[in-house]
Amino acid sequence: QVRLVESGGGLVQAGGSLRLSCAASGLTFSRYTMGWFRQAPGKDREFVSAISRSGGDTYYPDSVKGRFTISRDNAKNTMYLQMNSLRPEDTAVYYCAASFQAIVRVATAEHYDYWGQGTQVTVSS
Repeated sequence: QVRLVESGGGLVQAGGSLRLSCAASGLTFSRYTMGWFRQAPGKDREFVSAISRSGGDTYYPDSVKGRFTISRDNAKNTMYLQMNSLRPEDTAVYYCAASFQAIVRVATAEHYDYWGQGTQVTVSS
């Protein structure tokens, strides 16, 4: 069965950095568009980034553009999110997601078919 497992979350001070990982199994990883979402308590799930099957195309909202970098290593069945210049408003549970569809520039949860359990990122001021 498909499994997506996030890791790398934790507590960091504002201005610091974290790298999240998403390990995938039970699927042919290179056939899936991959993405990151986040959700803070009492708020809707928010799109963070997406990456194409080959890794050649990436997509970010303005809230993280220039600070976050998504990447993937298809040989390791793993996706990453490098987060720099973190802000308190980045505090959330971060979720890994996989989509059958090849389109990258879609920022909705409905676009994605499989989800990980989430990893907590807390940024202190």
